[in-house]
Amino acid sequence: MKKIVLLGYMGCGKSTIAQNLSKITNIPFLDLDKCIENRVNLSINEIFEQHGEIYFRKLEREIFIELLQSPENSIIGLGGGTPCYANNHELLKREDVTSIYLKASIETLYNRLVHNKSKRPLIADMNEEEMREFIAKHLFDRSFYYNQAQYKVTVDDKSIEETVQDIIAVLA
Repeated sequence: MKKIVLLGYMGCGKSTIAQNLSKITNIPFLDLDKCIENRVNLSINEIFEQHGEIYFRKLEREIFIELLQSPENSIIGLGGGTPCYANNHELLKREDVTSIYLKASIETLYNRLVHNKSKRPLIADMNEEEMREFIAKHLFDRSFYYNQAQYKVTVDDKSIEETVQDIIAVLA
């Protein structure tokens, strides 16, 4: 019951890469945020608005642990903040977990996020300069947690296929 856990900042490609990895490896992909939304029948935004961040983070940890304890092999895509709260980064060190940090530069993240920022409540109302600064600060704050992953795969200037091949090489 091996778990492959992909983590990294929003826009690094966790979901897209996990879906492609899933097709190649035939290991099912579970998106933690989607699992949370399905559990409470609310979007992540609605959970934050109606119940607040503390409620969300407790639910996130609870469901993350359930996914890790399930008997099936799976690829789990975490939310960008998941490793940074409730000692979730400690769960990345389990023997049945292979954790991979999809590392992207500020420039790569900015270029990916600027086009669909309306879907991202944290950055939806920011101008370009605010957004760049926000990403840089956030990435700095979170890097300690992201770097707890067993492996790092850089996504800058790589296609989805190249990144997936890098991950397959790590898993081999």
